[in-house]
Amino acid sequence: MLTRRFTGFTAALAGAALLCTALTAQAREYSVSTVLSNAFPWGQAADKWAELVKERSDGRITLRVYPNSQLVNGDQTREFSAMRQGLIDMAVGSTINWSPQVPQLNLFSLPFLMPDYDAVDAVTGGKAGEMVFDAIESRGVIPLAWGENGFRELSNSKLPINEPEDLDGLKIRVVGSPLFHDTFTALGANPTQMSWADAKPALTTGAVDGQENPLSVFDVARIDQVGQKYLTLWHYMNDPLIFAVNRNVWQQFPEKDRELLRQAAEDAGAWEIEKSRGERDDRLAAIKERGVEVVELDDAQHQAFVDATRSVYNTWTPKIGEALVETARQAAENR
Repeated sequence: MLTRRFTGFTAALAGAALLCTALTAQAREYSVSTVLSNAFPWGQAADKWAELVKERSDGRITLRVYPNSQLVNGDQTREFSAMRQGLIDMAVGSTINWSPQVPQLNLFSLPFLMPDYDAVDAVTGGKAGEMVFDAIESRGVIPLAWGENGFRELSNSKLPINEPEDLDGLKIRVVGSPLFHDTFTALGANPTQMSWADAKPALTTGAVDGQENPLSVFDVARIDQVGQKYLTLWHYMNDPLIFAVNRNVWQQFPEKDRELLRQAAEDAGAWEIEKSRGERDDRLAAIKERGVEVVELDDAQHQAFVDATRSVYNTWTPKIGEALVETARQAAENR
């Protein structure tokens, strides 16, 4: 009798353990950091990833998106470090914001390296993209897929920008990257580093004259309402997004779930890139309708900006890696 009772008790414990394991597998939630909300394509990419993962795992895996850099108290440049340390499980992040910790990501901030979408795709989808992913993985973060924040364009409150000389002395808000400082200094501007939270008030008061951002940010954030009357489409850099996971978190997933997460990230990234690029013309038309004067450079005008920033390559190529820069350059030229 005692043996039967003990056996029954053991079976009950085993059943409870199995139930606990099943419930845990069904209820796992992971944090996903983004800088922008789902009012922007960037935030929509993170939401799409979460949606696909939940759907394809039948609710076993939940990705909870935290927009506006909530998990790093608004300091977007700390996002990669926080993910690397395990304070954040996953992120859809910017190459610009992660470049302080991964120098190779400065590749995408080199001025005028990628003139069009075909060049962007050739770089991210080829050997250069693989080299960048290897650099990220070597720092304890697993990159899964590419997204896109878009080409960054230039706006200001003073005058149409048609040539480098037009930038002389203009105070331009830039992100917290030394490469941006060097680029705008080479163009004769006065670059001022500040967070995006501080940028709009500074533009409103005239503390800075201009800024650079993708059209989606200019449009959704209504930058035209803070005195930015002139917009130059110069395509000086493209900011790819990267879907990534903390290495320790990644290793906890069985192989089947790793493939699920990776494929969902790739699908979400492809969806977001297509959506973002497809909306560009409508965004530009809306911006023009609001009275913004838009300058589109011809080939000679564009080349003048390329020539004016060529010195930036001499400074930054050794820091990024000569092999990586050359691989990317060839991919962009041979697109």
